[in-house]
Amino acid sequence: MKEIKKICPLDIKKFKQLTIEQKNMLDTIAFRFSKLQDLVGTKIFREFLDEVGFITKGKSFLEILKEIEKEGIINIDTWSEFRKVRNLITHDYPDEWEEKIEVVKKIESKIK
Repeated sequence: MKEIKKICPLDIKKFKQLTIEQKNMLDTIAFRFSKLQDLVGTKIFREFLDEVGFITKGKSFLEILKEIEKEGIINIDTWSEFRKVRNLITHDYPDEWEEKIEVVKKIESKIK
């Protein structure tokens, strides 16, 4: 966490000055965030709802997400923003770094 705090808040100027180690750290965080978001969306939400008696078999992800929102676990808009971040960081296009950084900053402001 100390290393992350050194570079946050991140902007394009700071990003261009990052060392290889710092960029590797950000890649690792991005990879783990992506995998975690996928796991939560594909497995954990369904398992939770199954445990509380909601039948998930045959339900679309949107139906699952609406039920998760009813349970007060996550807001659909927040989930959508997290998904946007996940999609942006999963695809590595060098000319999109400014957009990626702006989206991450937006999410960071919601978390604080």
